[in-house]
Amino acid sequence: MKRTAIVLAAGQGKRMQSKVQKQFLELEGHPLLYYSLKVFQESSVIDEIILVTSEDCLEYCETEIKEKYQFSKIHAVIPGGKERYDSVYEGLKACPNCDFVFIHDGARPFITEEILNHAYTCVLENQACVVGMPAKDTIKIADEDEMIAHTPNRNHVWVIQTPQVFSYSLVKRAYDKMYTCGLENVTDDAMVVEAMEQQKIKLVQGSYENIKITTPEDLKIAKVFCQNC
Repeated sequence: MKRTAIVLAAGQGKRMQSKVQKQFLELEGHPLLYYSLKVFQESSVIDEIILVTSEDCLEYCETEIKEKYQFSKIHAVIPGGKERYDSVYEGLKACPNCDFVFIHDGARPFITEEILNHAYTCVLENQACVVGMPAKDTIKIADEDEMIAHTPNRNHVWVIQTPQVFSYSLVKRAYDKMYTCGLENVTDDAMVVEAMEQQKIKLVQGSYENIKITTPEDLKIAKVFCQNC
């Protein structure tokens, strides 16, 4: 079984309010992207890595990430697309010979080997799974006027993280169909697989520390987590 990690590092990170793309911001002496790649590099679950970045960051990722840190599992550094799902699709097209694919946001530095192992065990049984955690807060669904329309049962609400893990043939087929049929407001890979393949997707507990660095406040939290590693 060949297992490939597609690591997404093509986002602009506008909410970070920084001239440097968020995945390359320094965190305790290393670019943010370094931390998730290090876990995939050292993981017994992952055989190869496809790193997807923006066109103007290809050289930087080759020299300052892949070569500098000797990430030998990085099979290719490729340009992404306009939207996240475009970058995922480029990644999928770059690894046609794998059996399972782990799709991960490079701005989530605190992925662990334990999470990868749990996700791999789950995908072997279910063909599709996503990492997440039960919501701590009460969630409200708003209408177009920002009035509360509905309050879902918190026991059934999860906050979704990455990696999202799939049988390669399943997720590639779903993305192929999406580009043929069209699908609006795509926010994660599970949504594509659910809509295009009517596939049930298993939830796997990750970690409350497996945060995505999106705003300056997130970076402050990440520094605390990093010091406790």
